[in-house]
Amino acid sequence: MTNEEFEKVIEETIEGLPEEIKSRIDNVVFIVQDYPSEDDLRRTGAGKFELLGLYSGVPLSKRGTSYGMYPVTPDRILIFKGNIERICKTEKELREKIREVVLHEIGHYLGMDEEQVRRALKRWRS
Repeated sequence: MTNEEFEKVIEETIEGLPEEIKSRIDNVVFIVQDYPSEDDLRRTGAGKFELLGLYSGVPLSKRGTSYGMYPVTPDRILIFKGNIERICKTEKELREKIREVVLHEIGHYLGMDEEQVRRALKRWRS
């Protein structure tokens, strides 16, 4: 899958979110990289080929009333294309995994822990 096609799946995933979630996504950038950086691996304790996505920033649930009063750098959601492609055998699997990873990281952006993300993914898939 080309980078453009990969990014299009990310865009379609975001556009397909319920409006009450999509409207909360603000000041966050989605970045596609082949693999995580050494710093990403150190921070997460993951192996080079294990990490599929990573949220970096201040989750919405942790932002105080003064958040945004001064310019802030955007939060980042990193999607690791090379790692996702390694585990998918078909284009259909690849599209589904991209969607799952994007939704997972959006869950962390919203302030969800791993268990809450898993439950939300079940709801968002239906």
